[in-house]
Amino acid sequence: MAPKRILYITQEIFPYLPETPVSYTSRYLPQAIQEKGREIRTFMPKYGNINERRNQLHEVIRLSGMNLIIDDTDHSLIIKVASLQPARMQVYFIDNEDFFENRVNDATGIEYEDSDERSIFFIRGVMETIKKLRWIPDIVHCHGWMTALVPFYLKKGYIDDPCFKNTKVIYSVYNDMLETPFRESFADKLRFDAIGSKEIEDVKGRGAMDFENLTKLAIDFSDGIVQASETISPEIAKYIEEKGIERLPYYPDFDEMVEKTSDFYDKIDV
Repeated sequence: MAPKRILYITQEIFPYLPETPVSYTSRYLPQAIQEKGREIRTFMPKYGNINERRNQLHEVIRLSGMNLIIDDTDHSLIIKVASLQPARMQVYFIDNEDFFENRVNDATGIEYEDSDERSIFFIRGVMETIKKLRWIPDIVHCHGWMTALVPFYLKKGYIDDPCFKNTKVIYSVYNDMLETPFRESFADKLRFDAIGSKEIEDVKGRGAMDFENLTKLAIDFSDGIVQASETISPEIAKYIEEKGIERLPYYPDFDEMVEKTSDFYDKIDV
């Protein structure tokens, strides 16, 4: 039986960025899961405050070069890669001069007006790169608010794509608050392939896309939820409970968390 393939999509990974709950988990969970015999791929944005020379990033020419259209504007997609040698793990970086190269990551406390477009570009960039790699994931595991649109895109925009039609998606809920809601024009920028007017109107009907509504959107299209922080928003916790979705509770011990997460993957991907 072929090993299960896990795709990690995250907004930050240590040591490329300072240690936070998201960056720590995104660094060590994939390694631990890989050591259990699973195949993994890990993606994050290439923010401008990541030193390419120090971290030995290099562009993957065969994966770069395509353009993604968001809101009728072309944006060039550059793919870079680096290796975490002790972990024997590669990290793929989604890069674009406008969205990432000239910006620091939002975890520094700086939020950008175009966070909506940055998130859309990052997510679609990962999806298109995975298609080019011809690496079909069994599970996509998302970390950080910048990945909250992944479940929606997988279940709506890529639902008929051979690379993703059988893929399950898990969303980890952290207390990584997005303080500034997405712009009112956000929903219209989601248009893509199978995402048409009906889907866009449904998103608009959810109201202002603040942190809680963005998280609820992720929950609605996920196959499983992981509580990744000891405490999360009471409203979000109640929403998860009401939805009756498969949920993994918070485990403070890292080794136990790894074991429970590995078992959770098997439970979700049946």
